[in-house]
Amino acid sequence: MKSKNFSLVISESIKDYDKTISVDSDKSISIRSFLIGSISEGVSTVKNVLESEDVFSTISCLKKLGIEIQNLGGKVYKIYGKGLGSYKCVKNLKLNFGNSGTLARLILGILSTTPNMDLKVFGDKSLNKRNMEKLILLMSEFGAEFFPKKKYFFPLRIVSTNFPIGISYNSGTSAQLKSAVMLAGLNSYGNTKILEKKISRDHTENFLKRNLQSIKIIKHKGLKTINIFGKKNLSKFFFKVPGDPSSAAFFTALTLLKKNSSLLIKNVGLNTSRTGFYSLLKKSGAKIKFKNLKTINNEKIGDILVKSSKLKPIKASKKYYLNSTDEYPILFVISALIKGKSSFEGISDLRNKESDRIREMQKILKQISVKTKFENDKIVIKGNDLAETKKNKIIVPGLGDHRICMSSAILAYLTGSKTIIKNFETVGTSSPNFLNIMKFLGGRFEKKKN
Repeated sequence: MKSKNFSLVISESIKDYDKTISVDSDKSISIRSFLIGSISEGVSTVKNVLESEDVFSTISCLKKLGIEIQNLGGKVYKIYGKGLGSYKCVKNLKLNFGNSGTLARLILGILSTTPNMDLKVFGDKSLNKRNMEKLILLMSEFGAEFFPKKKYFFPLRIVSTNFPIGISYNSGTSAQLKSAVMLAGLNSYGNTKILEKKISRDHTENFLKRNLQSIKIIKHKGLKTINIFGKKNLSKFFFKVPGDPSSAAFFTALTLLKKNSSLLIKNVGLNTSRTGFYSLLKKSGAKIKFKNLKTINNEKIGDILVKSSKLKPIKASKKYYLNSTDEYPILFVISALIKGKSSFEGISDLRNKESDRIREMQKILKQISVKTKFENDKIVIKGNDLAETKKNKIIVPGLGDHRICMSSAILAYLTGSKTIIKNFETVGTSSPNFLNIMKFLGGRFEKKKN
C-alpha cells in the first residue's frame, strides 16, 4: 500500500496548546506480533495494529509464505499460525521488505531455519543500501546460505538449512540481530544461547515469555543470558499493541519547547528499553511524568504528561544510545534550540539507518545557523535559544527516512522557518497519523505533489 509522493511545506510556527492525543501504535511490536503469530500454533488475535507501510510489507511477505491473515477492521487482525517450520516456498518466490529493516532482520531469522526455503529477498532503494553482513554471518552459523557469496546487501538469495543447530551468540547493541538469533533458534535442534552484556530492546523476549518451555532468561551481575530451547511449539495469543514511544517523542519535543503548552499522550508503551529519550530529557529539566502505569503481556504501558520546560543542554553518554536510538534525530533538534553545547556519544551506528542520520541532521541544522561537530563517535551541537534562532529557509531532500522527515517538521513548527520536506510520504512507514495529529494540535501545512 504505497503512498503517493508529496512534499510537505510548513510556513509558520504552531500556537500554544493544551491537548490530549493518542499516537500511532508501536511499529516494532506490531511487526513482531505478526511474525511470532505466524509460527505459533492456532489463531492469534492482535488489536490496535499499526497500519503502516512496514506492517503491510510484513503481512504481504507472510501471505506469500502461505500464512492466512484476516483483517477484521478497526485495526484488529487474526493470524492463522501453523507452527514452527510451516512456511511454504513456491518456485521463484520473491519477498519485498520495503523500507523495513526490522522485518528484514527478523523474518530472515525465521527463514534461515525453516526447511526447504529457496527464495530471493530485497527491499526499497534505502533498505538495499543497508549493510546486512552481521545478520548474514549469524544466520550462516545456523547453516543457511546466502548468494552471491560475500555480498552483504539486498537483493540476495537465501537457501535455508533443513538441519539447523543452535548457536551461541554474544549479543551487541542490536535488538534486531538478537531477535533474529532467537527466532532462528526456535526451530533449531538443541539450544541457542545468547549472552547480552549491553541491554537492548526486549520485545521479542516478552512475546516468548508466555512459552516457558521455549525460553529461559537468567540475569546475574549485570549480564543477561537468554536460552532458547528449539523445537518447542509456541501457543497462540491475544495482544493489544500499545502506542509507540518513538512516535510520542516528536510531540513530546514540540511541547517541551513550545511556551505555555501541555500535552497528555495516552496508552504509550513504556518498556524501560525504550524510554532513554524521556530519562535523558528529565535530566535536562524536562517536565515529563508517566501516569496510570500498568503491565499487560509483559509490556509496561502508561500515559505521558508533558509541559513546556526550560531545558539545559543535553549530555548523553554511550549508555543512552541503546534505549533511545530512534529518537536521536529529534534530540538533535531539541539540542539545536537550547542555548549552549549539547553532546551525544557512541552514535556512529546512526550512519547505517534509513539514511546517514548524523550527516543529514548536520545539514539541516546548518540551514538555521546551528554549528555541529562530529568526530570520534561523538557529536557536539552548539544550540541557540529558540527566541534567537534565525528563521532561514529549510529544505530537506527526499531521503526515504521517516524520522528525519518528522524531526524536520517539528523544527519548522518551533522556529517558524519556511520549510520544504521532500518525499514526506515516507512517514507512513511508522507514523501514518503524524499529520492528522499535527493538524489537531494546530499545525498548518501544505502538501505539494512531487
